[in-house]
Amino acid sequence: MAKTMVVAGVMSGTSADGVDVALCRIGPEARKGDGDTPRVKLIGMLNTAYPNAVRAAVLRVMEGEALSAAEMSRLNWRLGGIYAHCVERAAKKFSVKVGLVGCHGQTVHHEAAGNLYLGRRVRSTWQMGEAAVIAERMRCPVVSDFRPADLAAGGQSAPLVPMLDWCLFRDAKKDRVLLNVGGIANLTWLPAGCRFEDVKAFDTGPGNMVIDHCMQQLFGRAFDQDGKVAARGRAIEAVVKRVMAMRHFSAPPPKSFGREEFGAAFAERFLAMCKGARKEEVIASATALTAESVGLAFERFCSTGIVRPAQMLVGGGGARNATLMRMLAEQFAPFGVRVSPLEKVGMDAQAKEGVAFALLAWLTWNGMAGNVPAATGAHHPAILGKVSYG
Repeated sequence: MAKTMVVAGVMSGTSADGVDVALCRIGPEARKGDGDTPRVKLIGMLNTAYPNAVRAAVLRVMEGEALSAAEMSRLNWRLGGIYAHCVERAAKKFSVKVGLVGCHGQTVHHEAAGNLYLGRRVRSTWQMGEAAVIAERMRCPVVSDFRPADLAAGGQSAPLVPMLDWCLFRDAKKDRVLLNVGGIANLTWLPAGCRFEDVKAFDTGPGNMVIDHCMQQLFGRAFDQDGKVAARGRAIEAVVKRVMAMRHFSAPPPKSFGREEFGAAFAERFLAMCKGARKEEVIASATALTAESVGLAFERFCSTGIVRPAQMLVGGGGARNATLMRMLAEQFAPFGVRVSPLEKVGMDAQAKEGVAFALLAWLTWNGMAGNVPAATGAHHPAILGKVSYG
């Protein structure tokens, strides 16, 4: 029988800027009328930046640089040690004993559409970070490598956050849009009173990824803090419109993206399109690209039958970007959708993905499926992940 546990959800996203650990108390208690929906309570969240050399190595792999098998193995184990250290620090800070860890790992390759390899089309995804290291250090079970089970079942293996959205944020009377803006942006649409099979969720395009790359190249900074640089510029609409004509944005869901689509190579092409513009205009354009791609995705795939007023709740690092939040508000005003950070409903915007993988770990540990087939395109519900015993 499922029981209440303290679960650490460990997330390092496509921005590759560090590790988020969300400590949660998760149990089988359901809200009235919700059947078997688990109860999830965030205890606390801790963010730790990657050491510069580690981030550089991760980005090299993510951008497709060939490394030896020895280097890839070492990086896998180095990341496992970092994740273990981050969970230890979080447990100490919040004075809890962790009973289970859900570690997403660092995505270094994601090719859900597949590619021809050795005579066959192969679909693949790869998350690094040796879970056995975490299990040994924490002396508790670790669920890791969540994505392959959904991919093997015919899905995109992303997004996986919609299970958390379904459990925590659906409402009997209110339409809700859940937007997570990490390196990639993904959207979950929960119409009022929706059933599990009615959930729509998919990646919309770049989140912070292109903005961050442009900031590094033009200003020597890791990101646009609070969106202050973008606020000093005006988006180059001709460039944004040209990029938005790409097939990635018009393709129907299910769909998922990564650095393969919107990494350094794409960002460099984007910079070339903006040649001659003021630096602030380039950052404003990259920010507008994120906002407009989210708006277009919602209009094309989710807006039918919307009940006004509706609510959009934004999580991830992008929720801290005031200029992006303003642009999103402008995009969604015509639909009667009010845009707010997740804090509006009492959750740390940065903690959401960590909480999601804590929940997925708890579901796996209790033999329950964690994917949302309507979102990923999988043929059936799947129990996600692999378990390492501490």
